[in-house]
Amino acid sequence: MNPIVIIPARMASTRLPGKPLAMIGGRPMILHVLERARAADIGPIVVAVAEPELARVVEDAGGRAVLTDPALPSGSDRVWHALATVDPDGRHDVVLNLQGDLPGLVPETLAAALLPLADRAVDIGTLVAPIAEPGEAEAASVVKVACAFADGAPRAVARALYFSRAAIPWGAGVLWHHVGIYAYRRAALARFVALPEAPLEKREKLEQLRALEAGMTIGCARIAVAPFGVDTPADLERARRILETVA
Repeated sequence: MNPIVIIPARMASTRLPGKPLAMIGGRPMILHVLERARAADIGPIVVAVAEPELARVVEDAGGRAVLTDPALPSGSDRVWHALATVDPDGRHDVVLNLQGDLPGLVPETLAAALLPLADRAVDIGTLVAPIAEPGEAEAASVVKVACAFADGAPRAVARALYFSRAAIPWGAGVLWHHVGIYAYRRAALARFVALPEAPLEKREKLEQLRALEAGMTIGCARIAVAPFGVDTPADLERARRILETVA
């Protein structure tokens, strides 16, 4: 595999406008994510941005930014358009989509998203972590995955059967928190962004269901703890407390 990491980021977040430039420990959040991606040392890194001011911040920090159309409907579309700009000849056969709102990501976990792609039948790799807090199981903001790991090997991979904001599956056993990091085979990403929005995707507001509804295979690798995402002002304050304490 010859992977590239692309971080989609835009200022027009509904719940937290200007999110990528929100300051944490004296630096914009997007630079924390860029630093974690560099530490993972997986491949070249590109930040796919929608605004020139965001591009300037990334470039001033020594990163590579690509301007994409602000009207693109999703981060996946932004990743695809940036890929076409920086790698038109198709040298990179795997694209890691790293969300720009994961400033607490442990760099070593990023490579785990590549593990499912060892199976040629898997189109997309992603990550899951066990849900430890009862409140997370009921929270609509925590996306759950119906998947089952067949053995106790820590590097085992499970096939995603469904994603939901509801607590699935029913019954005793581990519930898995989906971590929104994706490793796409290049052809899979091209197919995915060309698909129309799907019915279950619209209902759950989860774009990964588009892939499942189209018959694509998503493989899940497990990590111990889900990195915290920043979607709201409360999340941002939590990130500041955690990361500024560590610093």
